[in-house]
Amino acid sequence: MHWIDPACLPETHGKVTHFLMNPHGELDGAILDGTLQIHFPPHLSKQVAKHIALGDRIRVRGVKPRGADVIAAVSLTSKQGVEIIDEGPEHHEHSVKPEGKSMDIQGEVVRSLYGPKGELRGALLDDGTSLRMPPHAAAELANYLAPGAHVQAWGHGVSNKFGSAIDVHDIAELVDSD
Repeated sequence: MHWIDPACLPETHGKVTHFLMNPHGELDGAILDGTLQIHFPPHLSKQVAKHIALGDRIRVRGVKPRGADVIAAVSLTSKQGVEIIDEGPEHHEHSVKPEGKSMDIQGEVVRSLYGPKGELRGALLDDGTSLRMPPHAAAELANYLAPGAHVQAWGHGVSNKFGSAIDVHDIAELVDSD
């Protein structure tokens, strides 16, 4: 989004209550005030990790796609006033992505997760794990990614100080055995 002037976009602010990351271990979003998903490109991961921490109140300028509760950030401003602007991936250093490990997780979906254009891309579980998948797969599995669904998922992913994320290969609904 390097061609958009962030100053002309509406500003949203809130407290970072959760970071979101992709299955490569890069930050690519946050939840503000426990309710609003902010999406930013993974090439901003290092800058965000350096300047923004859980509990910080931040300001975000971005675009809200129709039909999804997400803001695609063009700029984020830390509580110290450091502005992180999406200048495009060619303006940021690239890091080596860690290899994922096989993971098996289960839990309750607390929110659906969206990409920058509002496309369904996965879900956030009650333990903070991000389930991620391509938009075409997520569209077919929307019932599994809706809040309140109890699921078990298998795939490859990572865990680090920011949380866990899985590139979902298989997913099933957990059925109460009572």
